[in-house]
Amino acid sequence: MLRIHFSGEDLAATRLANTPDPLWEVSLSSHVLRTKRSDPLLAGWKQRVATRLSPGSAMRNEVSLFITLNPAHGYFPDMLTPHEASEGLDAGIDSILSLPKPRLRMEIEKLANAHGRVAPRVAEVGEGDPGALKELGTAMRAYHSAALDDVSDWVRTAFDADRMLRAQALLDGGVGALLDGLHPKVSFNGTVLEINDYNGDRDLYLSGRGLRLVPSFFKVPEVKPITLHDPELPQVLVYPVDRHAGLAAAAAREPLSALLGRTRASLLEASVLGGSTTELARRVGISAPAASQHLTVLREAGLVISVRDANVVRHTATALGNAMLHGHP
Repeated sequence: MLRIHFSGEDLAATRLANTPDPLWEVSLSSHVLRTKRSDPLLAGWKQRVATRLSPGSAMRNEVSLFITLNPAHGYFPDMLTPHEASEGLDAGIDSILSLPKPRLRMEIEKLANAHGRVAPRVAEVGEGDPGALKELGTAMRAYHSAALDDVSDWVRTAFDADRMLRAQALLDGGVGALLDGLHPKVSFNGTVLEINDYNGDRDLYLSGRGLRLVPSFFKVPEVKPITLHDPELPQVLVYPVDRHAGLAAAAAREPLSALLGRTRASLLEASVLGGSTTELARRVGISAPAASQHLTVLREAGLVISVRDANVVRHTATALGNAMLHGHP
């Protein structure tokens, strides 16, 4: 069992990711791709990506170092899912490539201890070899393009649906209800979050850092939520979202996208939970100036209300905006 210990300070610092974490999705999707059993909803995705990455293909060769460094089962390096990826794919990969040599060496040694001897190129990553690190960055970007580009809307919509569910749990029952309802194998008693079916017996003390909750599209629902292996790193709890809800929500949004345009429909959906211009832009994946222009149109149409809070303007969907999102007259 894993026990995550919370102080009052930790509870106050616990937060929910505001956008899908690209490197958790990259790492976990590669596990799903190489696992025989998976959600039937992903069958089409697996077939398409497996074809693109077929052995001997140019694309497979390009992503090879990442696949080798990221085993489908058991331990995989914490370095592949850095905290900086919360700011986007490029920020996350750049942070990996700039890791100090002692950290790289430690990560690859852990991988070797868990799975046996590592491939020579993986060992060179552990040595901080510039060429190997550059190859790893290229491999991760290429994999992201091959595996995630054509399901990005589905991933985003499922993430947003889960975030709305968690926000409602927080509003109705506080942080305790939010933590207690994350997964059937998770329970929270007010100070300790327990995760059953965990390999070994482990206690993780957050020590005032709080916990970042990361909803993941490619996290296998039947398997327990996961954390980072290194207790000294900024801690996360990665848990699965409901892919079916995301698929249904994405289908329901198509008529609205046809009316408003995909970007404005996405901004309207993102504004249900509220946020500043910059926050909403990040959730939707556009620039802040572009978001500001689209939000002006939505505000003038009565779908969004904007309120200034000190030096920040915060936007929230109106009753009319919510009604349009849910298909009500």
